[in-house]
Amino acid sequence: MSAKRRPTVGVAIVIQNSLGQVLLGKRAVGWGAGSWCIPCGSVEWGEDVRAAAERELLEETGIQAQAGEVLAVHSNFHDPERLTIGIWFTAQNAKGTPFPVDGELSEIDYFNPSRPPPLSFPTDALVLEQLANMKAN
Repeated sequence: MSAKRRPTVGVAIVIQNSLGQVLLGKRAVGWGAGSWCIPCGSVEWGEDVRAAAERELLEETGIQAQAGEVLAVHSNFHDPERLTIGIWFTAQNAKGTPFPVDGELSEIDYFNPSRPPPLSFPTDALVLEQLANMKAN
């Protein structure tokens, strides 16, 4: 009997500045290297999803924030060998100046959600579109 394959859970906290721009990081390694994404990472075994999102944000950007409301949940099919379920949270009490910390991102900057740079993940485009529509309404 073969083992069942199951998707990994990915998490992200969406940081927005006072202009409504979203913090994105340019991927230095791995899937989509050279394109941009909402800073994210995987939930480790036995880790709470919110704690994982907070840890990943800090590890990648140096920003401390609490995971707030669930902003979006999407299935990621861009890499057929490594399917994921993504959970994006709003940010609460964000502190710090963003900078690439752990080498996974080479650059970090804020972008208008309706005009993002080339993105690594199709689901990030869905989240940015949702944010752009929220800002427009």
